[in-house]
Amino acid sequence: MVSSGSWLGLDQCNELTGYGHDDETKGCSSNASSQNAVTHYTTQLTVKCERELEPGFIFILDQMLPKFCAKQCEKGRVESVQPVPSRWVGRFFLAAVLLLGTYIRRMKLSPSAVNESNSTMAMLLSLTLHSFPTQQPSEWPGITVGVSVAVYLSCALGRTVHVILAYRAVMKVLCPTQQQFGALPLTVLILWLTCVLRLLNKNVRHWMEDELVEGNGGSTLSSWALLNDRELKFARIVMFTVEEINRDTKLLPGLSLGYRLYNGCGSENLIRAAVEAVNGEDSKGCADQIQALLGHSSSGVSEDINIILSPLSIPQVSHLSTCACLSDKRQFPTFFRTVPSDRFQIIGLVQLMKYFDWRWVGIIYSQGVYSEEGTTAFAKEAEKEGICVEYRLPHSKTNKKKFCAIVEALRKSSSKVVLLFLSLSFTKSFLSEIEKYNITGKQWVGSEAWITQTDLASDGSKNILQGAMGFALPQASIPGLGEFLLSFKPSDEPQSAIVKDFWESFFDCSFSPSNTSATCTGTEDLSTVSSDYTDVTHFRTENNLYKAVYLVAYAIHALLQCHNGSNPTTGKSCVTKDQVLEHIKYVNFTTQSGAKVFFDENGDSVAQYDLVNWQIKDNGSVEIVNIGQFDTSLPEGQKFKLKDNTRIVWGGNSIEVPRSVCREPCPPGTRKAINKRKPVCCFDCFECPEGTISNETNSPDCLICPPEFWPNEKKDQCLPKPTEYLSYNEIMGALLTGFGCVGIFLSLLTSIIFLTHKETPIVKANNSELSFLLLFSLTLCFLCSLTFIGRPSEWSCMLRHTAFGITFVLCISCVLGKTIVVLMAFRATLPGRNMMKWFGPAQQRLSVLSFTLVQVVICVLWLTTNPPFPRMNMIYYKEKIILECALGSAVGFWAVLGYIGLLALLCFILAFFARKLPDSFNEAKLITFSMLIFCAVWITFIPAYVSSPGKFTVAVEIFAILASSFALLTCIFVPKCYIIIFRPEQNSKRHLMGKIPPRTL
Repeated sequence: MVSSGSWLGLDQCNELTGYGHDDETKGCSSNASSQNAVTHYTTQLTVKCERELEPGFIFILDQMLPKFCAKQCEKGRVESVQPVPSRWVGRFFLAAVLLLGTYIRRMKLSPSAVNESNSTMAMLLSLTLHSFPTQQPSEWPGITVGVSVAVYLSCALGRTVHVILAYRAVMKVLCPTQQQFGALPLTVLILWLTCVLRLLNKNVRHWMEDELVEGNGGSTLSSWALLNDRELKFARIVMFTVEEINRDTKLLPGLSLGYRLYNGCGSENLIRAAVEAVNGEDSKGCADQIQALLGHSSSGVSEDINIILSPLSIPQVSHLSTCACLSDKRQFPTFFRTVPSDRFQIIGLVQLMKYFDWRWVGIIYSQGVYSEEGTTAFAKEAEKEGICVEYRLPHSKTNKKKFCAIVEALRKSSSKVVLLFLSLSFTKSFLSEIEKYNITGKQWVGSEAWITQTDLASDGSKNILQGAMGFALPQASIPGLGEFLLSFKPSDEPQSAIVKDFWESFFDCSFSPSNTSATCTGTEDLSTVSSDYTDVTHFRTENNLYKAVYLVAYAIHALLQCHNGSNPTTGKSCVTKDQVLEHIKYVNFTTQSGAKVFFDENGDSVAQYDLVNWQIKDNGSVEIVNIGQFDTSLPEGQKFKLKDNTRIVWGGNSIEVPRSVCREPCPPGTRKAINKRKPVCCFDCFECPEGTISNETNSPDCLICPPEFWPNEKKDQCLPKPTEYLSYNEIMGALLTGFGCVGIFLSLLTSIIFLTHKETPIVKANNSELSFLLLFSLTLCFLCSLTFIGRPSEWSCMLRHTAFGITFVLCISCVLGKTIVVLMAFRATLPGRNMMKWFGPAQQRLSVLSFTLVQVVICVLWLTTNPPFPRMNMIYYKEKIILECALGSAVGFWAVLGYIGLLALLCFILAFFARKLPDSFNEAKLITFSMLIFCAVWITFIPAYVSSPGKFTVAVEIFAILASSFALLTCIFVPKCYIIIFRPEQNSKRHLMGKIPPRTL
């Protein structure tokens, strides 16, 4: 039986093989043949070799103890997987034959010929060295090429100089000795430059989830001095899981699962190790028993391995390769993983930033498939949600210019949120450098590769990591695993130098006598050590590896259910070589810890993440608090959610959610316009044009208000337009109303005065009936002006214009009648003339009635055809509505005014002719003045009426009515009232009939 710890019996990077505790002694031997030394381990699980189907799998880990790998590579004990190509053998054979032939011939030549053959011999030797192949990947092939090229060029230069000097007859300057050693300095110079450049530019690739550690040191061991205890932990978890599976008699009845570990220097040799593990054979001849390959942590390495192994139909299951590119089944048909694809993490990060409205972010990433592919996918997904990337800068451990560019961007950028999409080692490098700079006010968001690593917190980086958040693999509880890991002792593997080195690193002691450190007893307690290996409080990535091992076991379990050549699960035949691959596609089980394992069509498992928040306490301790989750199995809208009543610590010492936007959202009342010269998040906001609104944030367009509505001052809603009309409440309306009332009062007062003095000569003169009718019509004119004030209605609109037209015609008709009476009276005094009999009181009444009836007919036609009506005028003012009376028929309105103007003009002409008639009280003069004012008022009314907007139109019309009415009342009746009241002595027939000198008007 193979001990559970024998898998660590690997010294100097050998292959290792093992089984669970309950394995029989029939198992394959644990004495594995020496294989290639690597910086990463490959674990291959095997089973007993006697059965027809003895499944096992390979597990590929990252480096555990790099220095052993370095020693092994330096000793040249690594065997090449690929055979030496035949073309290199042919080149080497040809060069060797030419070199031997030249050597034999030179022995027969003269001394001068021998000297020339020396250079020829050296050139052939250099070609031989140039053609000589190497079986190990190191810097020595490059150095060999450099030496051969240097020797060849030096010899060629020497021969050229020899020919030139011989031609110039100065051969004594370059004797044979100088010819042989003249090119030596050039050879030494080229050789030195070749070696130095090869050592300075040597790249030591250390793959841990797509990270490339570039070391520019001169020693191959100086940059490999660290222990990778996380990979030690992974290997122990594989062992624990295999033992747990083998103890389960129901899962694999009568079958035991085994394992192998492989180690290789760099990613190329790691791939070589995977190929050897699949195609190799152990000491018991257990070939073709490998049913699956687990690993690798790196997406880049997993790509290369799957491309090589997919033709063999061997399923590959990774526990940490998260690159979304691996979901492409056309390129990687046999790849599966128990860790969620980065595609889901990217979606979760975008939803996180969308939830907190972080629309303007910066990205810092590292070189490698993981970071480069992840950040590219994030930028594309973020763009769909309206999230923009201000900068996307790569971080390098050695390139100071790139780091300075990052610091400069962090200081000058306006984005408050920074996505740190780095692998773990690059994150350590970044934080160790950035803590030297005073970068504050940033909310850091991390990828799952480092967001739960509390060992990143140092005195300088705590201020940076405070409040950081990101998605982490969900926590899991694996019963018994913590005790299994902490119970490990060096005595379990007494022959393993690797275990001893780990132990010495953990406890800072030494198994060898030393004056500088304490002596290791081997009984120290691992629970007192703080490291990745001893962190057993939470299992996140460990659970993925745990599920990966169980995945293979359940696939084999399904395969064992085959009956009569077919499997009830897939319905396919059980005789094909890719049986395990087919069953892994349809596997669906739940582990003892409650984790569900199944795959979609892309070979991806269900994506579940915990949203964690870094909360550093006052005492400096770090607590990773779970504040939410992202589960792709839930319906849309419920995949991302925060926990209720959870305290969140924000970055940048902020007490509220940080704002990270290129431009604040356009508030209501503005519209959003894309600036083609800037990212879509850096849009412009323009105020809505007049008459339009926007009632939403970031509205792309402004909406036009309905005609009866107008935007408020903020332009975020449409309000009913205020209506405007000439009302009694405003000053102008009140003044006009007052003047109208005064006119009515004066008209009534004059009527009373005339009525009380109706028997006096001045009242009886010139037909008192027309005087009283004129006073009545003036009173109606003043009353008519009041109908123009107030809110327009149907009856008021029809009344105001028709009443105005009829009353004014009645008024003018009376004045016209009085004018005709004056003319007739003076004409009747002439001898032989008796004209008054033709225009007596009856004729006067008939004329007034006739003139008025004409206006009545015009008004009736107007009202019956197209009468005036109330209208909301929205043309003069956009922000308010003018309530006015539309004319209806413009012809009717101007016909009414034209008829009034015609009568007024006729009256004015007749009065003008009668102004010089002799009389002590000539009423024609008064009528002339009144008509002059009347005509002047209405002539100026026309342009004022047409050009006045809104209620001012009505005011102009009222003013014209009042002005013309006051003109008639004042000019005709005020002089008579003055005589009646203040000059009663002149109110006599003698005075009125007296002769007075004529006056010129």
